Amino acid sequence: MQRHKRRIATALSAVTTSLLLSLSLASTPAHAASHDPIVFVHGLSSDSTTWDDWIADFEADGYSSSELYAISYDWTKSNVTTASTLSTYIKSVLAKTGASKVDLVVHSMGALNSRYYLKNLGGTSYVDDFVSVAGVNHGTSIASLCGWLYTSCKEMQTGSSFITALNSGDETPGSVSYAAYWSDCDAAIDPDTSAELSGATNVDVGCVSHTDMNNDHGVYEQVRNFIS
Repeated sequence: MQRHKRRIATALSAVTTSLLLSLSLASTPAHAASHDPIVFVHGLSSDSTTWDDWIADFEADGYSSSELYAISYDWTKSNVTTASTLSTYIKSVLAKTGASKVDLVVHSMGALNSRYYLKNLGGTSYVDDFVSVAGVNHGTSIASLCGWLYTSCKEMQTGSSFITALNSGDETPGSVSYAAYWSDCDAAIDPDTSAELSGATNVDVGCVSHTDMNNDHGVYEQVRNFIS
C-alpha cells in the first residue's frame, strides 16, 4: 500500500511539473526577429517598382512588409533636391516604425542623392548600413548623352562640380557601414570602377548588366548578408 501511494505521488509530481512548464512556455510571448527598416532608392529613369524583386526576396527571408520602403522621386531634378526629399522620407519611416536608424540600399544615380544626404544633410545619424549597387559614385562618361536634358544627368558626368564636391574629403563619412557592389561589364558606368567607394567594402560581382544589378538574386544575397 505504501509503495502504491509513493507511485501515485511521483506520477502526480511529474504531471504537475509538466503542466507548470507548459504554462510557463505558453505565457512567454513569441518575439519575431526585427531588423532596421530598409529604404530603397532607385536611379535615373526609374521608380520604386525597380525594387519589387528584392523586396519579395527580403520578405521571403524574414523581413516584414513594414520594414521595407521604396521611395519614388522626380529623377529629372537635381540630386540636391532629391536628397532633401529623401531626408523627409527617411524621417517619416523612422517615425512610422519607431526605429532609430534605417539601412539604405541604392542603385545607379540613387547613390549620388543618397550620399549627398549622408554627407550634407545629417544622414549619417540615421543610417546604419549603406549599400551602393552599380552606383555612379565617381561619374560616368555615358552621362554626357543626357546631360544637356536633365540637371540630374549633368551631375553624373565624370568630373562634374557635383561629383567633385561629393567626393572631396571622406567618401564614406560617419559611423555608417558602407558597401559598393559593381559589375565588370556595366555599360552604363564608364569606367566600371567608378562604382567603387573609398573606405567601403567594394565587391566586383562579375558580369551583371546595369539594369539587372538590383534584381539579380546572387547580388541580392551578398547585400542581404552585408546588412544582416
